[in-house]
Amino acid sequence: MEISKAMHRTADWVSADTPVSEIAKMMKEGDIGAIPIGKDDKLIGMVTDRDIALRVVAAGRDPKKTTAEDVMTKGIVYCRTTETVEDAIHLMDQKKIRRLPVLDDKKRLVGMLSLGDVAHSVSRDLSGELLRAVADHHA
Repeated sequence: MEISKAMHRTADWVSADTPVSEIAKMMKEGDIGAIPIGKDDKLIGMVTDRDIALRVVAAGRDPKKTTAEDVMTKGIVYCRTTETVEDAIHLMDQKKIRRLPVLDDKKRLVGMLSLGDVAHSVSRDLSGELLRAVADHHA
């Protein structure tokens, strides 16, 4: 199955200078756990709910003064709309990540693919293998 058929089509990104407090509000309103970060029209990282908990709250930083770039996980691992869900599973397994931004042929963000999306798109065996592999990372 193509990723474009499994992904969430609603995906936003924010600029690197966005305060973490705004990102947390976006996560709450959208019921999502990760926001891609961009700078100079290019994705440069990702802020996850875990990044906020560990790099802002636990570190005692002010979320209104701390920016996305200050706490993001640098670099971006992504997939393309034309790839298969199985390709994405292998990438998620290899990189031990739970969410992938989805880019189109113009390298524009058009969606996100999460573990939940994968679970609804492939066999239980295949999604179970991915879940075990990714969860193993945090054991």
